[in-house]
Amino acid sequence: MPNLPCEEGAMRSVASAPAKTRGGVWVLAATILGSSMVFIDGTVVNVALPALQSSLNATVTDVQWVVEAYALFLAALLLVGGSLGDLYGRRKIFLVGVVLFAGASAWCGFASDVRALIVARGLQGVGGALLVPGSLALISSSFCAEERGRAIGTWSGFTAITTAVGPVLGGWLIEHLSWRWVFFINLPLAVLVVLISLARVPESRDEEMVQRLDGWGAALATVGLCGITFGLIEAGHGGRRALVAAVVGAVALAAFFVVESRSESPMLPLGLFRSRTFSGANLMTLFLYAALSGVLFFLPLDLIQVQHYSATQAGGALLPLILLIFLLSRWSGGLIVKYGARLPLIVGPLVAGVGFGLFRRGGVGGSYWSTVFPAVIVLGLGLAVSVAPLTTTVMSSIDQSRAGVASGINNAVSRVAGLLAIAVMGLVFSMTFNARLGRGLDELGLPAAERQSVEAQRAKLAAAKSDDVRVQRLIGESFVSAYGVVLWIAVGLSVASALSAALLIEGRPTPVRVE
Repeated sequence: MPNLPCEEGAMRSVASAPAKTRGGVWVLAATILGSSMVFIDGTVVNVALPALQSSLNATVTDVQWVVEAYALFLAALLLVGGSLGDLYGRRKIFLVGVVLFAGASAWCGFASDVRALIVARGLQGVGGALLVPGSLALISSSFCAEERGRAIGTWSGFTAITTAVGPVLGGWLIEHLSWRWVFFINLPLAVLVVLISLARVPESRDEEMVQRLDGWGAALATVGLCGITFGLIEAGHGGRRALVAAVVGAVALAAFFVVESRSESPMLPLGLFRSRTFSGANLMTLFLYAALSGVLFFLPLDLIQVQHYSATQAGGALLPLILLIFLLSRWSGGLIVKYGARLPLIVGPLVAGVGFGLFRRGGVGGSYWSTVFPAVIVLGLGLAVSVAPLTTTVMSSIDQSRAGVASGINNAVSRVAGLLAIAVMGLVFSMTFNARLGRGLDELGLPAAERQSVEAQRAKLAAAKSDDVRVQRLIGESFVSAYGVVLWIAVGLSVASALSAALLIEGRPTPVRVE
């Protein structure tokens, strides 16, 4: 997945620039390596899902939780992570995040069953919530104003390279060693980051900060997102616990907004949403990143389990998309100067929607160049037109004194979008798959014992196995049919994203000052 909308924007304002650069190249080295762990993990784990599903005999619900456990804690605690650094020391919290992320990665690699893997992934999310804002804050607080732009460019370039290379490297490791090495590759990176940070990276904190941590806000956000996510993922299995979890989650989220509206130091300052453009940018982020996250969750499963790509080939399938965003980012950033904010943010999601629709041309079989590649190119163009103008719009819609908070919120919104999208689309996917598979099995008229064997594997989706060639083909066709529904949902979300931009975003946003 491409870098999130406002990570670069957060660096520009998360801490005041010092009069003289401190640490220089060492700060860059530590933050690039630290951020690389998160970016590699974010792109590689999806490629590893088919292999770990087979290795751990996991259902699709288990696989969803492998992704969701990480996304849940990262989304819920991301804003708190930045505040902890300001209060207790940015280097200190950054290092805590690195060590926690590395320890959880080792646990993931050694996990003996899927439940242990899910718990370890949740701990990875906590580490990422400390690491990501910590790395951005260190760059912002270590480079003087004259050198900060160059530092940001260097960071962006290297993280783009790791984002692009990560899936291919991960796919090769999965194919030739094991899916466990996807997590082990974080360990040497973490050791380097810790050594460099302790020896060469200066400590900094906000000495004038009088805010307190919004503990109630963080707790309610975590409980709320966890309850809603659990309810959606488990809804397909029925039962009272899914309903209870969803209700508890909804109540917790409602309480979260009440607490934030009354808190003296909220993690989510609701006053920022008085800006129409800021609200519109976050709404379109929610829709667009929900579409992207849902599609990219199922794409590796389709490529590896149905289309029979190798892990390396699946890892490289999205490489053109990432390269397009990287190569066109400077050009797309200039679109807002020439055309204003609204037009690129309407056109970009619509082009991305066409890209999602083109994935439906795949079916079962066909070459990469005639099925997947055209969709990847069009989707990449759409995202390239959207991401840089979106970052600029968010940053320019709010007074610069609150730009760091604004960018953090937009980052968290994109994470929450992915969290909820995988849960909702997973439910729709399972229902569609089961309905299509059931109709097909009725038509085949299998013996009772053989049908019972297939029915017992429904929860594995395309990982289900049968000695009957007809059944195996039916499983693949059922998966493709369900994936097609998910793709139509993604197209609809892309259109909704464009409509949000058309209705809410001003052509030339006027910064809103929020006390």
